Amino acid sequence: MGDEHWQLEGSAAELYQRYVVPAITTRWAEDLVHRAQPRAGEAVLDVACGTGVVARLAAKAVARGQVTGLDLNAGMLAVARGMPSQGAPINWIEGSALDLPFPPDSFDVVLCQLGLQFFPDQERALREMRRVLRNSGRAALSVYSPIERTPGAYAFVLALDEVLGADASRIKRGEHSFTDPAQLEALLKDAGFGGVGVQTVEQTIVFPSVLDYVRFQLLATPMTVFLTDRTEPEQQAIILSVASKATAYPRRQCSTAAGSPSRRRHTSPLHWALVDTSACGPTLKVTCIARAVAIGR
Repeated sequence: MGDEHWQLEGSAAELYQRYVVPAITTRWAEDLVHRAQPRAGEAVLDVACGTGVVARLAAKAVARGQVTGLDLNAGMLAVARGMPSQGAPINWIEGSALDLPFPPDSFDVVLCQLGLQFFPDQERALREMRRVLRNSGRAALSVYSPIERTPGAYAFVLALDEVLGADASRIKRGEHSFTDPAQLEALLKDAGFGGVGVQTVEQTIVFPSVLDYVRFQLLATPMTVFLTDRTEPEQQAIILSVASKATAYPRRQCSTAAGSPSRRRHTSPLHWALVDTSACGPTLKVTCIARAVAIGR
């Protein structure tokens, strides 16, 4: 990501692609696609695709296959359409995970990275994924683990509530709504997947500084709502105040990179779920990775 401070120009979706995708989501996307193992010629659906990092990796893997990226956010899709990709063509569709606009048995692989926790009806979304998945297919998805397991994020939400008032961190805490791998496992089984297994994986992500981490949270994620109607000086004051308070929490467990006190390590656990529907019935493997990821197979 480099040591430069963020440039504030651009939409939230553009900033998300410019800073968050290279720093964070690409690492999880690579892991997700690796676990799902999309093969040449397969049809892949990426649910809640955002700016398309998972879909682009899948397109490269399936080569002559087909990839579809679906998201409810038109701004994210606009950025996705403008990004270069390799391999299979990608069809970008605006739509809801709760009502997938595809007939049954349309895909060999269904992917969903860090989206399930945001769906208003998670059970319905998973049933929809199962509906469009072929019996010989597999699904892979990921969600974040409890926020207390990611010290950098936990310090951030404590500071956010202190600066902007109680409950200001509700959106960020919502990313980490899955408290236990068993919770994800149960949802997948109820949706028609079986043979579920869960594993936790952790990665350490380095940011140039606490200030840069706070900037990306408040400028390139849904938390932009806190800054939307404020002047630029007001925005900067809030960012600086949250960063200062997050740094000051004495019990934060964010360690600094060796020899560089301005750099911040962000360790996070993720739940993975991998689902494989075979002739003997649907099966699912769930793996938890830093930030809580789940894969269904």
